[in-house]
Amino acid sequence: MTIGVLALQGAFREHCRMVEHLGAQAVEIRKPEQLKAVAGLIIPGGESTVIGKMMTDWGLMDKIKERAGQGMAIYGTCAGMILLAQDIIDSEQPRLGLMDIVVQRNAFGRQQESFEADLYVPEFGEAPVRAVFIRAPFIEGVGPEVEVLASVKEKIVIARQGNLLATAFHPELTDDDRIHRYFLSMLKE
Repeated sequence: MTIGVLALQGAFREHCRMVEHLGAQAVEIRKPEQLKAVAGLIIPGGESTVIGKMMTDWGLMDKIKERAGQGMAIYGTCAGMILLAQDIIDSEQPRLGLMDIVVQRNAFGRQQESFEADLYVPEFGEAPVRAVFIRAPFIEGVGPEVEVLASVKEKIVIARQGNLLATAFHPELTDDDRIHRYFLSMLKE
């Protein structure tokens, strides 16, 4: 199985390492034609406005939407979650708009308010998931098709809608592979 990792900004190499650790092949994606060969796509963190502009300028935006419509699974972390959202509070930035969620950018505060927390996610077993939040967003509202998987500080930070998965934090910065493992299992459904 081949997983694409959008390699425009952020910790894309760490996502690639996690995917390969789980036995799948990881491919760094920078061009629309590269999306043809992947079963799923990970959109890492970074600056969502910059990534959205680059995706538009490089012709990736429409191609990702097309592949998502064909059933390709997409996992967005932090900025990737923002880019998946249909609505972003107080922002008209470019976005994929695929997931029926309303997102607040930098919702937990600035860089110095970044934090780590243990999340209890029943889908991943009894052990908590260590989550690294860096200038993190959160989900303020979800549509009826969206399944909320976890919250922190009463804010939604993991959600799934069909072939789409979003986290407000960076699991690639830890040794816990359960979220990536969950994403790969979505490709087999």
